[in-house]
Amino acid sequence: MTSLTLGSSLPANGSTQQPFADFLDAFKSKLQHVFQGRADIDHLGTKRGLPPFVLREIMSTNPFSAFIPAKFGGRGGLPSESMALLSAASYEALGLSLMFGINYALFVQPVAKYGQEALKTSVFRRFLQEKAMGGLMITEPDFGSDALNMQTSYTEEFGEYHIQGTKHWGGLTGWADYWLVTAREQTPERGLKRDIDFFVCDMNDPRQHIDVEEVYENLGLYMIPYGRNKIDVHVPALHKLEPESTGIKMMLDLLHRSRIQFAGMGMGFLQRMLDEALAHCKTRFVGGKSLFEFDQVQDRLSRLQASFTICSALCMHGSENGGLEQDLSGRGLEANSIKTVVTDLMQEASQSLLQLVGAKGYRLNHIAGRATVDSRPFQIFEGSNDLLYTQIAESALKLMRRDKLSNLQKFIKQYPLTLRASEAFSDLFNVELDMQLPQRKLVDLGKVVSRLVTFDMVSNLGERGFRADLIKNSLSNLRQEVNNLFCTFQSDNLTTVVDDYEENSNWFTFAR
Repeated sequence: MTSLTLGSSLPANGSTQQPFADFLDAFKSKLQHVFQGRADIDHLGTKRGLPPFVLREIMSTNPFSAFIPAKFGGRGGLPSESMALLSAASYEALGLSLMFGINYALFVQPVAKYGQEALKTSVFRRFLQEKAMGGLMITEPDFGSDALNMQTSYTEEFGEYHIQGTKHWGGLTGWADYWLVTAREQTPERGLKRDIDFFVCDMNDPRQHIDVEEVYENLGLYMIPYGRNKIDVHVPALHKLEPESTGIKMMLDLLHRSRIQFAGMGMGFLQRMLDEALAHCKTRFVGGKSLFEFDQVQDRLSRLQASFTICSALCMHGSENGGLEQDLSGRGLEANSIKTVVTDLMQEASQSLLQLVGAKGYRLNHIAGRATVDSRPFQIFEGSNDLLYTQIAESALKLMRRDKLSNLQKFIKQYPLTLRASEAFSDLFNVELDMQLPQRKLVDLGKVVSRLVTFDMVSNLGERGFRADLIKNSLSNLRQEVNNLFCTFQSDNLTTVVDDYEENSNWFTFAR
């Protein structure tokens, strides 16, 4: 599959003098022109890939300039501006926003922070002038979430690195002009070192080119190609990222920054789900009255609106805590809470819209059906939510052990990201925790803690002056969800699967 590098329509710093509000408005107008004018997004959403003219039109606004540091000709790479751009893209097409998010959080930011100066100059010039794109390859066929045991290896030969292995599920497979590839150093004894290193591969260089062995028929997110890639490349020493301490900490910093900024992709999507639901319910009549007047519909709509407000709070937090100057390697609880909550809200919102729209929404060429399949993988990639909820709980318990605490209420009263939440739940969490919880209970506890962190961020948004009635409703929804989740956590449920279940389990034999 060939690259989609596009010709330049602007000089390297062509958009940096434009006020961001004007820059963003121009980008939004271009998206509306492309998806609602020249091309039909409902039709595009059922086809794999993107017609070249669609991507050419979108990239003509030089959107990636928002991601690039000012010293290299970009707008500055401010998290607030970059997340606003992701939000604008996801309002029109979630797949497009993910394409932008991959370039931003999984390529540009790590290269900007850890890349060597000459590499950054070359790469960012092509991003701005040639509309190049970049992606990240971590996942391997036999090592998904178990990234620390990846088998892609490298050796140093004559001042360059020889990298060999197989990667898959890299978004933009076959499209990206650059790949950030992870590998472990091979020792003379043919073993692999524990630490991980990152290398930039330039697809325009035959010695660095990564072969696509298979393009996957992914379910949803049709705009983005995924597949399996065979790596056997030689890259110059200049293309190796330079960690501040270890490669594992660099990877955690990269992934946590991406997760903290997930809210940018979720923001526009959730607003679109809310807008579509409101428009449908106000114009759809059943029994002489609009759906909007039904109590159960009001409940669904209020939760959709709460999701909009919650994501707004998480965006504000991410814009202030996702900068490259911050080391996020040790902030897993915070990052994982944002990623899990945002992606759960996205899937719940799409399911609600589908339920409200009914049968006609159960089509790929309707936004409700498309949104349901497109948002589902967000709960899986960059860490499955079940795994991340486990890690959230383990992080909380580790902090409790450090402070010699076993009472959950005492912990949330002193943990900085749950201080406001602790004041809202009285003595609900006045329980002594077992420090050796089974995994399913860790997941339950992780869900509770993540919502408490979210509650705190929404409260903070309200203190900043965000619309009070929206804050009140979202906190009410969060309070109800926290109560339900904590009841689940406290319930006794240690059921296990019954192996060889077929014996004496055919209902037909018991029918009278």
